[in-house]
Amino acid sequence: MSAVAQTVSPPAAHRPPEVRMTPTRPSPTAGTRLTRAVAWVVGLLLAFAVVPAALQPTAARADNPIVQHVYTADPAPLVYNGRVYLYTGHDEDGSTYFTMKDWRVWSSADMVNWTDHGSPLSLTTFSWASSDAWAGQAVQRNGRFYWYVPVTNRATGRMAIGVAVGDSPTGPFRDALGHPLVENGEFDPTVYVDDDGQAYLYWGNPNLWYVRLNADMTSYSGSPTKIPLTTAGFGARTGDSNRPTLFEEGPWFYKRNGLYYMVFAAKCCSEFIAYSTAPGPTGPWTYRGTIMPTQGGSFTNHPGIVDFKGNSYFFYHNGALPGGGGFTRSVAVEKFSYNADGTIPTINMTTTGAPQAGPLDPYVRQEAETVAWESGIETEPSGEGGMDVGWIDNGDYVKVKGVAFGSGASSFAARVSSANSGGTVELRLGSASGTVVGRCVVPNTGGWQTWTTVTCPVSGATGTQDLYLRFTGGSGYLFNVNWWQFTRGAAVTAPR
Repeated sequence: MSAVAQTVSPPAAHRPPEVRMTPTRPSPTAGTRLTRAVAWVVGLLLAFAVVPAALQPTAARADNPIVQHVYTADPAPLVYNGRVYLYTGHDEDGSTYFTMKDWRVWSSADMVNWTDHGSPLSLTTFSWASSDAWAGQAVQRNGRFYWYVPVTNRATGRMAIGVAVGDSPTGPFRDALGHPLVENGEFDPTVYVDDDGQAYLYWGNPNLWYVRLNADMTSYSGSPTKIPLTTAGFGARTGDSNRPTLFEEGPWFYKRNGLYYMVFAAKCCSEFIAYSTAPGPTGPWTYRGTIMPTQGGSFTNHPGIVDFKGNSYFFYHNGALPGGGGFTRSVAVEKFSYNADGTIPTINMTTTGAPQAGPLDPYVRQEAETVAWESGIETEPSGEGGMDVGWIDNGDYVKVKGVAFGSGASSFAARVSSANSGGTVELRLGSASGTVVGRCVVPNTGGWQTWTTVTCPVSGATGTQDLYLRFTGGSGYLFNVNWWQFTRGAAVTAPR
């Protein structure tokens, strides 16, 4: 980051409400569940006071931010094998700086129901890193996944770019080198593999640098090259003689229809999202204007753009969650269409988010941590692999959007555990207080990671509906849910 950014508004690193990673169930601690309950009320009051009406949440349609149980930032989408994998940073609860210790992975086949894959990469992955798990990006090449991230090098105290490698888009990831890939005190890497196989790594704040990566994706040829930041290439900034152009940080580099795009966070602070284009991968760049104006309660922003299932999507972050702000951010997404000449239209933040890109199939196993919206729950690593939904209190719920029941479901199964008295999974349609189509009783299983499968009859679940899994029971944490699945069949008597 620049000296100005260090003293006025730190770089673009980001985070939401904290995930508890421990499978035991101690009493809620200050700053987690108890604070969240208050934060939801206070945060909503503050949001309505300062956010334009067009950006205020609505009970029926709010699907942005796309993750609600932790703070997320710096979105980096990757399309692979029919899904969008989303790599994000993670702001700690209550942060007053960019306090970030790990990165998170999410994925979706429909752009609205997002599966939590936990944290397969953290500062501890890099033995040489001391702090600052800031904005990175992952790419796939030759069946492997390379995740480029900035961290502070313990030995030098400077920001450096590391690279982790994994055999799956969700990890696990390991340090590919045991030392920085490149280091010059700047950050925010973005990477793109061109059609001819040449890969480029860009990064920077206050400058913009690039290297040509070798085919191994963990080394590069030549020396880092600084892009000339001209006003013709990156727009003119006023009021800061040290930063004559609009380029601030957070570059996102890609190519579309033979044209190269450099999308970036512009003019700290507060930032907006702007972009430039070039006929070649290293320029010359021409400034094209604003994509997303300054909006959303966070003084930083960070772009990510992909095409998926024939549509284009713009990812960003804001401070829209209760307790949110410049150091407690949340990732959101909008669908957009390029203009005929390849320019990008103005995109505004919304709470509705992108439309669903295809229904969800309830007749195959669905991870419980696949969520469009939630209230109260947290996630944690499951003893059976992956993640589970836990820390469930009476009245908490998970919304799954656009569930295609077709002609009807006859039964429901869920993988559950409880070291307490258990409770009930209510299956409701349309809202958390909507029609009940099934109730599954969850017993004490003998432990929070001692799993059993419960089933119950279902009636009235037909067509395509929003499904709410509402959790009820006594006091304290009730139970965990690992996965669920419906069975097709003739209707049975509706539960009462």
